[in-house]
Amino acid sequence: MATIALPRISVPHFDLGRIRGLLSSRYAGAGAAALVLAAAMAILLKLLSPAGHDPNRVRVSLRAALAHAPQGWRETLSPFKGPLQVGQDVVRLSERPLPPMGTVNWRRGVALAPPAPGAPLPAAPIAGFFAPGPAGPLPIIAQDGRTPFEAYRRPFLGNGRPKIALVIGGLGLNERATTAAIETLPPEITLSFTPYAEGLQGWIDMARAHGHEVLLETPMEPIDYPDNDPGPYTLMSGAQGPETVRKLEWILSRATGYCGVTNYLGSRFLASDGAYQTFANAVRGRGLAFIDDGSAARRSGDGLVRGSAERVIDDQLNQTAIDQQLLALEAGALQRGQALGSGFAYPVTLEKVAQWAHSLDQRGFQLAPASALTRQ
Repeated sequence: MATIALPRISVPHFDLGRIRGLLSSRYAGAGAAALVLAAAMAILLKLLSPAGHDPNRVRVSLRAALAHAPQGWRETLSPFKGPLQVGQDVVRLSERPLPPMGTVNWRRGVALAPPAPGAPLPAAPIAGFFAPGPAGPLPIIAQDGRTPFEAYRRPFLGNGRPKIALVIGGLGLNERATTAAIETLPPEITLSFTPYAEGLQGWIDMARAHGHEVLLETPMEPIDYPDNDPGPYTLMSGAQGPETVRKLEWILSRATGYCGVTNYLGSRFLASDGAYQTFANAVRGRGLAFIDDGSAARRSGDGLVRGSAERVIDDQLNQTAIDQQLLALEAGALQRGQALGSGFAYPVTLEKVAQWAHSLDQRGFQLAPASALTRQ
């Protein structure tokens, strides 16, 4: 068992000069956290000191101390050689960006409690979940096996009520609609963004700051292509595998902070077994979920984290039709325990969804992020 030897800290030998040096160093931003952690360590060392040993030293198992450490701590210490230096290393560890306490169990990325209403999700990117790619950063599975899906999804705890989730897409191109969706819809509603949006990372950061989990839209070949053309990085049903992966990686490199991808169009692409399998393998290898608008409901994905909307709430763009679709989602949730819908960021859709969601809890349902309704 690896151990570290640390000198006992006591008030009579408290080195005020060293503290002044730390506070004046480049680590001053982490000073408060370091002092709290150092004090806690001192108390722990006193409690763990075994009888009959050198009263000035105590041995602590490094493996035990880091067994349940937050994300990034083990990675920081792994290349370190020699005994820890309390002053420097506690401060160095305190500087690492960590998520808000109480939101995520970092052993497996399992939600312990959802964020408070309006509370931000951890800022992206999170260390260990991205790597450089040809066109920008690409999501990767962390060394301990945790995925970007687990890291970036919105934490959720069911309360026993039927769950309803909504994905609102088409965001990032229209500033007014995108701002309205981020600021007026409840944070439990999942937002999806087009990869062609200017300032995409800023929009995703803003959405996560308002508590929304995010999906990235993947343009796919529709049945009426090229009359209906989703853009230059459309995934084509007849393309070779490397070409599909190259286009997908360009899309994924546009930003960070999304927990999965969704389709934009794609009736022809999703009907092709070979094209879909190439796509699914690439998405699974990146540790992402695929949550579609219902077009790929029959697709399983062979281990891919999946979710499919059972209805598009604004296929008919009028208030009455949207109300009826939302009621149908409620009926589906009562029958099956959960229901997932999708919609587009039309002004009428945003208005009706905001009104509907406001009273959903009073009608006996629980609003959930789309990630909570996925399966593997």
